[in-house]
Amino acid sequence: MVQHDAPAAIIDSPRATLFEATAGLLRANIEGGKLGPGVVLQESALSERLSVSRATIKRALSILAEEGLVRRFEGRGFLVAGKADAPQRLDLRTLELDFDQIDETVGQPNWQRIQDEIEAELSRCLIFGRYRVVEALVAQRFDVSRTVVRDVLGRLQERGLVQKSASSRWVVEPLTAQRIKDKFELRMVLEIAALRSARPDGEALAALARDIRNLPADGQLSPKRWFDLDGRFLQLAILATPNQDLAAYVSANRSALEASQRVLFSIGLPPDRQSLLELCMVIDLIQAGTLPAAANMLNTHLGNALKRTIAQLKIVSVIEPPSDLAGYLVPA
Repeated sequence: MVQHDAPAAIIDSPRATLFEATAGLLRANIEGGKLGPGVVLQESALSERLSVSRATIKRALSILAEEGLVRRFEGRGFLVAGKADAPQRLDLRTLELDFDQIDETVGQPNWQRIQDEIEAELSRCLIFGRYRVVEALVAQRFDVSRTVVRDVLGRLQERGLVQKSASSRWVVEPLTAQRIKDKFELRMVLEIAALRSARPDGEALAALARDIRNLPADGQLSPKRWFDLDGRFLQLAILATPNQDLAAYVSANRSALEASQRVLFSIGLPPDRQSLLELCMVIDLIQAGTLPAAANMLNTHLGNALKRTIAQLKIVSVIEPPSDLAGYLVPA
C-alpha cells in the first residue's frame, strides 16, 4: 500500500466517526479534482488504501451518494458523479490523493483509534458513581464491531478502569474511599519495593529536585506541570527497577488513581505543591545513599497523599455528575 504523510487536520469534527471521516476525505478529493468524474470507486481498493474496513467504505460512499457526489454504477458499486464518456477504472491503490485533511485516526487499528477516547470517558465518571458500559452503544458510537469494543475494554480492565460484573457486564466501579485506601496500600508495597531495587539516574534525579524547588512559592501550579514532575519521579526513582513485572504492577495500580486525580483537577481542585516537595526529600535521601530512610520517606509521602485524596473526594461528594457523559455510560 502506498504510504502518505502524517495527517495535519481533522475533517468535519474531532469526534467524527470513522465512516464520517472517511467520507470527508473522499469528498475533499472529489471536490479537489483528485477523483474526477467517472472514476470507479472500488470498495476493496479504497479499503486497502485507507486501511479501513470495506463496511466503513460502503457507509462513507452511501453518504456521498446522498450528497450527489457519487452514483451507483451498474449495481456493482459507485463512480464519481459528473460528465464522463466512460467509467475510468484507475488503480486506487496507487492513485495520488490529498491526505492533508484526513482524520488522524484513519489508518490506525480500530482498537487504538478509540481506546484513548473511551479511557477518557471512563475516567470522567470514576468519582461520580457506578456506571455500566453498554457494548452495543460503544460499537455504534465508534462504528466498530463489538469484538473491537471487547478488546479495548479488556485492555482498560488491565489498567483498573473497568471491571466485569458477576453477570458479565462491563461496569465502571466508583473510586470510593475504601478503594482509594486499598490502592494506596498497594502503592506502599509495590513502589517501596521498586524503589529499593531501582537503579536511578542520579543526575536526572538531582535536576528533578531542582525543578521542583524552583517552582514559584506563591505561583499557581498547573495540573500539566504537576503531572509532569510527579511522572518524572515515577520514571526515575520507581520504574527504574530492573524487575519489569514489578514495574508493570506499579503502573497498572496507579492508572485509576491518576485518572481520578485528573478529574479532580478538571473540576477546579488545585495541584498540591507540598506533595512534590515530599518527593524532593525522597530524592535527597536517595542521593545521600540512605535507601532505608528514602523508603521510609516515600511511605510517609504516600500516607499523606492518601489523606489528601480522601479529603478531595469528600469535597466532590456534593457535586452533581457531569451531564455530558458518553451515551454508552448508563448509571448502574
